[in-house]
Amino acid sequence: MKNADSIIRKDIIFHGRVQGVGFRYYSVQGATALGLTGTVENLYDGTVHMEVQGTEEAIDRLIIFLQQRRYVVIDSMDVRSLPVVEGEYSFRENDSW
Repeated sequence: MKNADSIIRKDIIFHGRVQGVGFRYYSVQGATALGLTGTVENLYDGTVHMEVQGTEEAIDRLIIFLQQRRYVVIDSMDVRSLPVVEGEYSFRENDSW
């Protein structure tokens, strides 16, 4: 990743056809390839929750990558900024249920 000043963290809830279509798998693959860190998990209401950290450009590229996956349909996203987390070195699935 670039210098620390350009690193941001976002909390994103994805709405649409995002469960049962490989969304979390693709999230881990894409985020890892882009050098992003964070977590992704299914929520009980059928949405997917992601916390992702990296450059704005890399996060945008991850979202575009996810939108281009077969069977994934992102209808909308709720996005908010979070404080950057120090000492996080990977992007992983959070097995919440």
